[in-house]
Amino acid sequence: MKAVIIDDYGSAEQLKYTEVDQPELKDNDVLIEVVATSVNPVDWKIREGYLKEMIPYNFPVILGLDAAGIVKEVGQNVTAFKVGDKVFSRPDITRNGTYAEYVAVDESLVAKKPVHLSFEEAASIPLVGLTSWQCLVDFANIKEGDRVLIHAGAGGVGSFAIQLAKAFGAWVATTCSTKNVDFVKSLGADKVIDYESEDFTQVLQDIDIVFDTLAGDIQTQSYDVLKEEGILVSIAGQPDQELAKAKKVKAGYVFLEPDGEQLAKIGELIEQGKIRANVGTVMKLEEIQEAHRLSETHHAKGKIVLRVG
Repeated sequence: MKAVIIDDYGSAEQLKYTEVDQPELKDNDVLIEVVATSVNPVDWKIREGYLKEMIPYNFPVILGLDAAGIVKEVGQNVTAFKVGDKVFSRPDITRNGTYAEYVAVDESLVAKKPVHLSFEEAASIPLVGLTSWQCLVDFANIKEGDRVLIHAGAGGVGSFAIQLAKAFGAWVATTCSTKNVDFVKSLGADKVIDYESEDFTQVLQDIDIVFDTLAGDIQTQSYDVLKEEGILVSIAGQPDQELAKAKKVKAGYVFLEPDGEQLAKIGELIEQGKIRANVGTVMKLEEIQEAHRLSETHHAKGKIVLRVG
């Protein structure tokens, strides 16, 4: 099958579109013929070697953590899916990746694709959807009426998180650049802070939940807008627990765990029209180097999706 591999850590030049063996199917696996996948910042962080202490890989490695496609084969223990089902998934990060014509995934990490979404739209959802769910629902226990600040609302995770928070009945503020103000408003944001001309710490207070996607100074400053016993949840870096204690807030770092049941719940919200996919750029799998370079700019709006085959 055709796939994109890396033989070593390094720049986007390491990404090679080539021929590899089809993945081995285990008893609990479904084999997905990948119609579309997407690029996430974690992909190039893995490629650069930033996560090699956390996730040891044996080269060659196929990257990619989003898949939307059609079930072509099922393992002997699989009961939830059959050949021909249209599905989407965020596979196990330690197994074969999704920059490929086929990916084998444990059935517990797979969900039926929302009917009205294209494969390209569906491929944009799993990682950002599950990340948002596990941060806002599992960690922060978001509820109706909560005041939520989501940093970088125009990005892949941010644009999904805004919609998820609104689906739970929260009031949502977000930060973005001038050019993306209208975009995040269209997602339902109640308050938009243009970071090019405004300081979010000067216009917000009494926030229940801060969703940090940036770390650094932005994360530190976010403590100042939280109410006592508020929650700071980050996907960008471990929050300062001493500062959290001093500010009397709960703070933590979340690293995504794939979950097919949660993905199915996200699919239900999409089917109900409460969340829409945000595909910013569509490219071919062969254009993977260019796609990674775009992701590395941190200025891609919505998701970068790759058509496979």
